[in-house]
Amino acid sequence: LEGVGITEHLDEQLPLNLQFVDEFGHDVTLSRYINGEKPVIITLNYYRCPMLCSLTLNGLVNGMKNLDWTAGEEFEIVTVSINPDEDEKLAMTNKEGYLGHYDRKGSENGWHFLTGQEKNIATLADALGFGFVFDEATGEFLHTSSIMFLTPEGRISKYMNDVKFEAKDLKFALIEASEGKIGSALDKILLFNCFQYDPDRNSYTPSAWKLMRTAAALMVITLVLGIAVLSYTTPDKLRHARDGLDGTIV
Repeated sequence: LEGVGITEHLDEQLPLNLQFVDEFGHDVTLSRYINGEKPVIITLNYYRCPMLCSLTLNGLVNGMKNLDWTAGEEFEIVTVSINPDEDEKLAMTNKEGYLGHYDRKGSENGWHFLTGQEKNIATLADALGFGFVFDEATGEFLHTSSIMFLTPEGRISKYMNDVKFEAKDLKFALIEASEGKIGSALDKILLFNCFQYDPDRNSYTPSAWKLMRTAAALMVITLVLGIAVLSYTTPDKLRHARDGLDGTIV
């Protein structure tokens, strides 16, 4: 297993000029999909993987099915084969299979399955910190189960290392990757004021400090509003009381 694992390169820029072949057999560069418009989920797998890649991608699909955003609309997905012997036909077969499971209209334009030359694959894997090796005894590639999140410009925003991805975690990670450019106001409030990412649990969990800070802020706002309301209504009450007394004396 030497050389297998993840070395996080957070906030580093991916080389977007790397050339690959898409599922239709066209030469493409990463900049076609990572073009400054949307956050991107990128995965390194291989299409003949007997188990782990399927677990990873099926876990991603299951999480996305419970997500109210759709690949191709709010975000993009790029899956790159680490096996240079695989071709676009195999990439298309895998695309059709996972999209059929995802079953979300329009997603065919948002999830891209690529193959490429060994040099470009290695360069991309090194940039992502994705360590893998080929085991000649089994004919398989040894690697981790990981997905990575990129900013719209191609900087690495987050790693998730698992085969199960909750919709909540995917959504928060995409919000972070997009620097707050997608998601509702409530999403942003929850993310930046209530939750933080726990790498040990591979999930966003409530942050005690953030919750206390948010509660304190809400308490201050409530007090200020209460004082403002009292300040506004008290003079009116005093005036009405005075008028009433004046009327009684008369």
